[in-house]
Amino acid sequence: MELAGHVVLTDPVLTNRVSALTRVTPPATAADRADVDLVLLSHLHGDHVHLPSLRLLHPHVRVVVPRGAGDWLRSKGVRRVDELAPGEELTHGDLRIIGVRAEHSGHRWGPRLTHGPQAEAMGHVIEGGGRRVYAAGDTDLFPEMAGLGELDVALLPVWGWGPTLGPGHMNPERAAAAVDLLRPRVAVPVHWGTLAVAGLPKAPGRHGRRMRHLLEHPPVEFAAAVADAGSPTRVLVTRPGENVRLPDTVRS
Repeated sequence: MELAGHVVLTDPVLTNRVSALTRVTPPATAADRADVDLVLLSHLHGDHVHLPSLRLLHPHVRVVVPRGAGDWLRSKGVRRVDELAPGEELTHGDLRIIGVRAEHSGHRWGPRLTHGPQAEAMGHVIEGGGRRVYAAGDTDLFPEMAGLGELDVALLPVWGWGPTLGPGHMNPERAAAAVDLLRPRVAVPVHWGTLAVAGLPKAPGRHGRRMRHLLEHPPVEFAAAVADAGSPTRVLVTRPGENVRLPDTVRS
């Protein structure tokens, strides 16, 4: 996102593969990381803290990781690392970053394992240039969403990379319920249609059909659920890799 003269990435994946997952959208380019000066990481899962992607960034880029994971990330070669936890704040130039909770596993390898790094999963509220943006990261619904204050934009996950969702995620209907709690002026569905298990989208039979459906339909279903609820929030369904341009109704 471009905000208050800064270029901010959240949980960047800039390569064509993440372990067994493959990108199903056009590849990221050098332009996608040009001028970046701040990266916000929501939790340690490999598709959110993706080390090969972070190593593509210039060493001067400031990377903010959940509190407790800074030393681990530095040990992986990321130089400029700061930590943040839910309830804490930091400033970056004219930006104010507020850590908020998330309902999601914070362990590097998932909720059932104990070895490896762990830090509390979180989201971020980014303030600057007269706007407030909520980047949820990965999360399920939680009641405190209603207390995040006035929001211009909410970036809300509406699915994942597989044919099913594990705990700590929102499907389109639950993301629409999050809109009812957050009441942002604009909602942008994210975390869909970008990665899939290699080969699955082209597989024959019902498994392939389901995966192809899930690569296209979650944001549309989310927008329909928000509209059905009578919400005044405007949903911007934008394909992965395309620019999201805010309407004039969002304050500047």
